[in-house]
Amino acid sequence: MNNMSKGDPSAVLQATPPYDLPPLPYDEDALDPVISAKTLNFHHGKHHNSYVNTLNDLVKGTEYADRSLEEIITGTGGQADKAKIFNNAAQVWNHSFFWHSLRSGGGGEPPAALKQKIEASFDSVDACCKELKSAGTGQFGSGWAWLVMDGDTLKVIKTPNAENPLTMGVKPLLTIDVWEHAYYLDYQNRRADFLDAVIDKLLNWEFALENMG
Repeated sequence: MNNMSKGDPSAVLQATPPYDLPPLPYDEDALDPVISAKTLNFHHGKHHNSYVNTLNDLVKGTEYADRSLEEIITGTGGQADKAKIFNNAAQVWNHSFFWHSLRSGGGGEPPAALKQKIEASFDSVDACCKELKSAGTGQFGSGWAWLVMDGDTLKVIKTPNAENPLTMGVKPLLTIDVWEHAYYLDYQNRRADFLDAVIDKLLNWEFALENMG
């Protein structure tokens, strides 16, 4: 197995084919009742795993067969003829990043250094959380809501489908998946309720601080 098996998103980015499904950083039932074990089983074991397997098939025998995941994402982003490779590579990483953006007993007050940065950028933690929810509910169709660092400023952005900040010149700090498979088994069409629960009870502010550097 390559270093992708460690599950750490930074390690996943540097992994090279053939890829393994990165493990969850917690047990499948760790995020209950906000995200059920059944949802995690399908989301990680089926959807995430499918992106891994498809990417392995797509890059086999191509110029990307010995490239790191980061090189594949940045090298294929925005190229229509490489869209299938980009979509699967980006989704492999997006999901790995998403799992680490959550933790049991999350949400609440960010660590002091991150809180200070959030208040400088958004005026308050509450305002930052409201922007995250707005980005997640406002993303038409499938996509992601992100907290990112742009220079010295924190921002909230949303991306459609598999798009992510790695091709935008900003540093991702945490993300929330708003594809339907992320929440439909638990919340049906109530994406806003899913976002409220994740932000209030699962958001991993410590992970965001680590990524801030």
